[in-house]
Amino acid sequence: MSSRFLKTSLANVLLITSLVGAVPAGAHHAFSAEFDADQPVEVKGVVTKFELVNPHSWLYLDVKGPDGTSTNWGFEFGAPFALKQKGLTKKGLPAGTEVSIKGYRAKNGKSFGYAVTTSLADGRSYQTGGAQDAPNAGGAAGAAGAGQ
Repeated sequence: MSSRFLKTSLANVLLITSLVGAVPAGAHHAFSAEFDADQPVEVKGVVTKFELVNPHSWLYLDVKGPDGTSTNWGFEFGAPFALKQKGLTKKGLPAGTEVSIKGYRAKNGKSFGYAVTTSLADGRSYQTGGAQDAPNAGGAAGAAGAGQ
């Protein structure tokens, strides 16, 4: 085989490999795959766990319903690096922290959602969502109370 053929073959293999490696990023799910833009939700509760993991971070909190029972909710946040850029770190939301979350409920109706904004009792507020196709915080601002 000629060296020109080998160089061309190697270049083609590298090109194909780089294109195949890019597919998972493009296959990443969108907001609309799991969450319902027609079901805004606003909950207040106490943080039980905050997981800063890629591609999405998750915040879990206990939310008391009108009857006094507690339900553990999970909310999807953006990527850890994006949250850090906004000033939100794991130390900022330790277990026991009271928070209010405005966002959208999961399509399956369970106690999961997508967080658009997260506010702390001391007045700090963070834009915590990261999906490009998610509705803005204005749509969730008029959301009903916990468990809705």
